[in-house]
Amino acid sequence: MLFDEASRALTAGVRRWAGIPVETHEVAALAADLVAMVDGFATAGPRHWRARKARKRREAWLAALVRQVRDNELGTPQGAALDVVARHRDADGELLDPHTAAVELLNVIRPTVAVCWFVAYAGHALHRWPQHREPLRAGGDFAVAFAHELRRFYPFAPFLGGRATHDLTWQGEHVPEGSLVLLDLYGQNHDSRLWTDPYRFDPQRFVDREIGAWDLVPQGAGDPHTGHRCPGEPFTVALLAELSTRLAGLDHDVPDQDLTISLSRIPARPRSGFRLIPATARQT
Repeated sequence: MLFDEASRALTAGVRRWAGIPVETHEVAALAADLVAMVDGFATAGPRHWRARKARKRREAWLAALVRQVRDNELGTPQGAALDVVARHRDADGELLDPHTAAVELLNVIRPTVAVCWFVAYAGHALHRWPQHREPLRAGGDFAVAFAHELRRFYPFAPFLGGRATHDLTWQGEHVPEGSLVLLDLYGQNHDSRLWTDPYRFDPQRFVDREIGAWDLVPQGAGDPHTGHRCPGEPFTVALLAELSTRLAGLDHDVPDQDLTISLSRIPARPRSGFRLIPATARQT
């Protein structure tokens, strides 16, 4: 499945970048744990408990690595994320406790691997609208526009929820303390007041377009320095543009499978995970 292969490729890449020692045969297990953590958010039941177990397991593992770096028992490239986080000192000049350091490392590598959801969407989109393959192969501005349109069109998280911490009035609506407030991400990204023909997949809408801080909200809105917007959004776009370009250049076929995407599942993804086969398999 494209989803699984993308998760492993992203895991292998980010662990090298972060300076985290992982043997090749261990990459698949690490990828599975990182995917489980993302797959278990905003849900209950087995997926939630798998996510908790995976997080506990990987926090303990990373905390042990942090201790080894500090004790000079493990060499890691200077400036790599593991090295920086292990040696970081807080405002009081104290080293982070190993568990907190592990959480900070997970906050870097886990979102990177979550891009595999959008890679699966890229395969889905290129299958449904193959006319975009040729311009996407050239990369550049169109690849970035394609990445933005994937994030707008597809429902990684259909909505987000939170509790009002105090009574408030917003645009004339009274919101009592304790109320559950839902942000309709899918609705915002398909609002005809913001997007012309919003249910048409069209990367061209992002070519030469300045994106407002409150328009495209798949990873939050506003200023990432002061508001609830993912600071890693530019890295997501860069990774997705590069991987989508490579996918467009791959000669492949898509066998029959269930390509439906349920909005009732969070995070949403193609039910089959999007299976593809090399074009050479046509002859066998």
